[in-house]
Amino acid sequence: MAEKKNILTYEGLKALEDELQDLKVVRRKEVAIKIKEAREQGDLSENAEYDAAKDEQRDIELRIEEIEGILKNAEVVVEEDVDVNVINVGCKVRLKDIEFDEELEYKIVGSTEADCLNGKISNESPVGMALIGSRAGDKIQVESETGEMIEYEILEIQKSSL
Repeated sequence: MAEKKNILTYEGLKALEDELQDLKVVRRKEVAIKIKEAREQGDLSENAEYDAAKDEQRDIELRIEEIEGILKNAEVVVEEDVDVNVINVGCKVRLKDIEFDEELEYKIVGSTEADCLNGKISNESPVGMALIGSRAGDKIQVESETGEMIEYEILEIQKSSL
């Protein structure tokens, strides 16, 4: 079975590449020094610093493996080429919550980059899935976690790189 493609914006790709570089070059060295210093303290069986450093080393290696897996199957969306007539990954969307008469703005990204606290929603989230393929002026309905239907009106679509 083919592995799932990880849809990334260029910004998300760059962030992952930077994190990977930091983990491999900086963090690996830091943890190696911690392990060496802890070893020099003698008995490793009751050495909390050694155990903590080994745990940190394991976490770093797992994250490196995770990022390399994401990047191996990455599909980068060229945001400059995004069609602003139809919502897709790489668009910035301005919506109106009909019930609360409130405007919201989201950037549609792949699930790897999703960060709802910073206005980045996944194309695989309920709102993201409802938005994909819609146009400015359309109204969409999304079922909330409580089962209620939330209605949004799409006010504007623009390239997220603006």
